[in-house]
Amino acid sequence: MPWSSEGGNGGSWKPSGPGPWGPKPGGTPPEFEEFLKRGQEKIKQFMPGSGGMGGRGLLALALVGTIVWLLSGFYTVGPNEVGLNKIFGRYTGKTGPGLNYNFPIPIGSVEKLQVTDRNTINIGFTYRQDSRTSNGQVQLDLPEESLMLTGDENIADVKFVVIWQIDPVHPENYAFNISNQRDTVKAVAESAMREVIGRGQIQRILTAERQVIETDVQELMQKVLNGYKAGILVLQVQLQSVDPPEQVIAAFKDVTAAQQDQNRLRNEAEAYANRVVPEARGKAAAIVQEAEGYRLQTVAEATGQVSRFNKIYEQYKKAPDVTRERLYLETMERVLSGMDKIILDQSSGQSQGVVPYLPLGALTPRDSDGGRK
Repeated sequence: MPWSSEGGNGGSWKPSGPGPWGPKPGGTPPEFEEFLKRGQEKIKQFMPGSGGMGGRGLLALALVGTIVWLLSGFYTVGPNEVGLNKIFGRYTGKTGPGLNYNFPIPIGSVEKLQVTDRNTINIGFTYRQDSRTSNGQVQLDLPEESLMLTGDENIADVKFVVIWQIDPVHPENYAFNISNQRDTVKAVAESAMREVIGRGQIQRILTAERQVIETDVQELMQKVLNGYKAGILVLQVQLQSVDPPEQVIAAFKDVTAAQQDQNRLRNEAEAYANRVVPEARGKAAAIVQEAEGYRLQTVAEATGQVSRFNKIYEQYKKAPDVTRERLYLETMERVLSGMDKIILDQSSGQSQGVVPYLPLGALTPRDSDGGRK
């Protein structure tokens, strides 16, 4: 499409032939210029002091902006969170999980706290990233935190872990009453552990009082944090290790081994005593019972003999000669009953004096054990 210039330097450029930008028949101006003019007129209507619809337009813009600003105050609280509403920096209340509303910035603000998450703090040791290990971490000791003085003036190397969470009932205390909450929990835990260790003895700390120490430290930490109104719940204190210092750990292990040997020997001695003493007591009781039975038997036999003697003596007093004769005959019968006998009649006038008799015993058959039937 050719272009031509009219009027020299002061003229305007316009298409010389027909086309979309060329002049319409009848000499009308181009449509693009009319469009620009109409747009400028509409913009002037919204400008201050331009008259027309300017005031109402600004009011509409302000109303729309206010509505958008108010709608920006809606916010969502997660299932593990609590929202803390503030207006001009002052706490006004808390909100639970779901969709909630507060005045938007700059009038209001919302702070969200994860109240159900469990947090851990390592005291006496920490972890450093190391790709050479299987789990990608290596433990580093912190002796300035772990070395503690015991009640008997010994040193214990104590490493432990504290598990805690924000109190869901009073999260505002956690947000507004203390600063550097994690450092505060760590300082309270270290102080409580030093106090509990300072009351104990080194041997009991190393052996039998681990569970007691964990419970005492947890209770003491909770008491101190409640005094601060920190809004923190101490869930658990876990002792990772309780050892003597590295410089004397070999000597302490020898002492511990000796104590274990002592306890083992004491237990073996007590077991032997528990086995032997009842046996000895049983034998002693059996001997006592046998002696008691022998005593009762002897006394009964003696009593019976005395009674028999007394009865014989009563009969003897009535007829002494007859009683003596009877005693003599009974005694001879008892003594001579199992012996072979030869009877002599010395009162006979014959020279032999032998009384013939028939040995009936020889005619009687004997038993297999030598007795007679």
